[in-house]
Amino acid sequence: MSHLIMKFGGTSVGSAARIQALADLVNDERPKIIVLSAMAGTTNALVDIADSLYANQNDTANEKINALESTYTEVVKTLYLSEKSLNKANELIKSHFDYIRSFTLDLFTVHEEKAVLAQGELISTALFHYYLEENEIPSVLVPALDFMRLNHIDEPDFSFIGKHLKRILKENGENLLFITQGYICRNEFGEIDNLKRGGSDYTATIIGAVLDSPEIQIWTDIDGMHNNDPRVVQPTYPITEISYNEAAELAYFGARILHPTCVLPAQKKHVPIRLLNTMKPDAKGTIISEKGSGRDFIAVAAKDGITAINVRSGRMLLAYGFLRSVFEVFERYRTPIDMITTSEVAVSLSIDNPSQLNEIIKELENFGQVQVDQNQTIICVVGDFSRDKQDQAFRILEALKEIPLRMISYGGSEHNVSVLIESQFKKQALTKLNEVLFLNQTNNQGS
Repeated sequence: MSHLIMKFGGTSVGSAARIQALADLVNDERPKIIVLSAMAGTTNALVDIADSLYANQNDTANEKINALESTYTEVVKTLYLSEKSLNKANELIKSHFDYIRSFTLDLFTVHEEKAVLAQGELISTALFHYYLEENEIPSVLVPALDFMRLNHIDEPDFSFIGKHLKRILKENGENLLFITQGYICRNEFGEIDNLKRGGSDYTATIIGAVLDSPEIQIWTDIDGMHNNDPRVVQPTYPITEISYNEAAELAYFGARILHPTCVLPAQKKHVPIRLLNTMKPDAKGTIISEKGSGRDFIAVAAKDGITAINVRSGRMLLAYGFLRSVFEVFERYRTPIDMITTSEVAVSLSIDNPSQLNEIIKELENFGQVQVDQNQTIICVVGDFSRDKQDQAFRILEALKEIPLRMISYGGSEHNVSVLIESQFKKQALTKLNEVLFLNQTNNQGS
């Protein structure tokens, strides 16, 4: 039996009305696995609670716990009609929040934090399961902690996941509708862990990959991946088709609808990913597969919070092993590099995680003069930039001719051209690229 995978984000389960609408959306005769995030705002609230617990501010933590519990209590009042379901849901809420409160009584470590952060998904899936139960819609609640596991390098253990998930499905073979949590998992020691931010997308594509699903659907509050950031630029349109590689480039460089890590499992198993909108369930959305859009220019994305670092050393740059020594600094501090350019006397690169910046600079100063520019933005144009294409880069640079460019990356990928600019020019850059590259296409709605 082939299961369709349907992942719903926090907005899709963010209120009683949304949960009720979700039930209507998934209630058909197709076998499917529903992957749910925590209710919108919950994970951030749990992070705040954990921060207070780390700081031994237990009174503050209790206030935050009570406030979040009240939010859920109000949702429950509206969501259920029967006394039985109301009592069951209220008992569930009390149980989870009493568990969170228990951490105010003892030492709080990173292991306890991950257990706290898991509560949002555990609550949302149970509440949805209870709602289906009240409405006599058969479903099975499958704890992700029973099958989703990381290996010794904190990567998904695909063999373990596939073996145990298939066993669970087989044991419940007469059922068509399964519900599980996104984001949460166990590590190799069996402790509660998570797949980091964007992890619910990752959960869905891991499940889709190990089960060779016909399709993975990612449901959000946006009707697919857009050609530009609709929060900054108008008009934009959803892209109908895009390849795995193109989608991964856009996701990495700022298209927030999809987390970049989630593309690879689906790509390896050739399982298409469809991006859909719970607010507009009939909209086409975006299909991600082997097939691309066939367009010269597909979309633009922007990644903020970038720090540019320039190391200038005419004496050492051409020396054997110099670049390796520079890269090893970033490796030691577990800091990925986004862009890199070199010349005879300098190397420039960008990072999006400045948490170890001071230590990195101190080590780089052993190699030469170091210049740091913060508040930078990477603008990434995704399209077909294969070697036989003409004037593609020219059109991009022509659109940005009035904007100072800090770095340009071209040729490293056949799917993107990236530039680094000061963040104050972001809106201007996105607007000009929209005008030059997409203006004649916006009325076609990505068709």
